[in-house]
Amino acid sequence: METVFTGILIASSAFMILLVLLHKGRGGGLSDMFGGGVSSSLGGSSVAERNLDRLTVGIGVVWFATVIALGLLLAYKN
Repeated sequence: METVFTGILIASSAFMILLVLLHKGRGGGLSDMFGGGVSSSLGGSSVAERNLDRLTVGIGVVWFATVIALGLLLAYKN
């Protein structure tokens, strides 16, 4: 069971890093390299940005729950 939670933690950590790098920064960033700067001149947030925000929050919740579950599993391990 410990290896399952560790695998989920590694996968969600890598995916979280990718998602954070794709977000539009204030001064540009990695997201501008993939066309993120085009929608910034339009004003409001686009559907893609909102979906990216939701996905990032969802993966963050999975990451947090996995950290808690792994900590509890290791704390009560015999």
